[in-house]
Amino acid sequence: MRIASVRTRVVSAPYVRPFVISSGSSPQLVSLVAEVECSDGLTGYGEASPMTAFTGDTMAGLQAAIDGHLAPALAGRDPLDLAGAHQAMDTAIRGQHLAKAALDMALHDLAGRSAGWPVHLLLGGRIRESVPTAWVVGLGTLDEMAAEAVDYAGRGFTHIKVKGGVNPALDVELVRAVRSALPAGVELSLDANEGYDGNSAARTLRAMADAGLDLVEQPLPHWDVAGLAALRGQVGVRLMADESMQSLHGALDLIRRGAVDVLNIKILKVGGLYRARQIAALAEAAGLAVKIGTMPELGVATLAAVHLAAALPHATVPADLVGPLLVHEEPLAPSAFASASGGWVKVPTGAGLGHELG
Repeated sequence: MRIASVRTRVVSAPYVRPFVISSGSSPQLVSLVAEVECSDGLTGYGEASPMTAFTGDTMAGLQAAIDGHLAPALAGRDPLDLAGAHQAMDTAIRGQHLAKAALDMALHDLAGRSAGWPVHLLLGGRIRESVPTAWVVGLGTLDEMAAEAVDYAGRGFTHIKVKGGVNPALDVELVRAVRSALPAGVELSLDANEGYDGNSAARTLRAMADAGLDLVEQPLPHWDVAGLAALRGQVGVRLMADESMQSLHGALDLIRRGAVDVLNIKILKVGGLYRARQIAALAEAAGLAVKIGTMPELGVATLAAVHLAAALPHATVPADLVGPLLVHEEPLAPSAFASASGGWVKVPTGAGLGHELG
């Protein structure tokens, strides 16, 4: 069995309401689906959803990287040789983690289908039959965000993440309002998306801790790892890295500096399930918790995150698996997320990732 062809196509679904973060808003979720077909006709599927303001990737850039560099590098290879595939892709082009992630997912999907195994067995097994997901509240007015947080806590979501980073003082007020409205036992985190600076971050985070925040994600610019290390343990709230954690080497740097309590592992951002599992092993050895994040994405990539979160004992911060729940009519895996609105996603047990393509 050899890799015979790689094809890509663009899919999209409109958001139920525009998803807004500090770097902008979008009316629809747009993804690139990658199809890797083998000589025997077996096909695996992967997905990448570029958020240009977040990663710098564009749809045209992903397609060019795959068509011009990565597909030729994989042509004729054994599709089950994941380590060799990553070596070939890294030799063909530097960076392009999202494009590599889409192909990595497709190869995992293909390997699972070939063996008749769900992908979590390729990652070491399943320690959870269902994976808890946070609900992610995009930017809006304080009243709108608090009302959405309360609504989804009432539906069964035990971890609510609110977006912030535009105005630190207003973020403190947001945390106070949401925390006071949430039921006891529901965790609250805020994603600042690099929005604070070293001068004000400590004061802001202490105020948030006093208001009942459990976790803050990426309060400082991605390059300020020293600043994160200075904050850790001094502000009364756990710190999580996202933008600062773009690769295996970035994860090692954060660990060496003692900069954070939690690593947010996004499969697309780090180049696929193969690299994500390596980073997760580093975190486990260092005694750090992990969260499996998303960009957000549609059903194929979100299912990859479900399988990974199910296989990691230290994935103790609820994952972000809400992409398919944020859109009208999820197009790639509608059945897998049909019952996910209560804060849990059931781990697929069929062969491959569990989508409904092919």
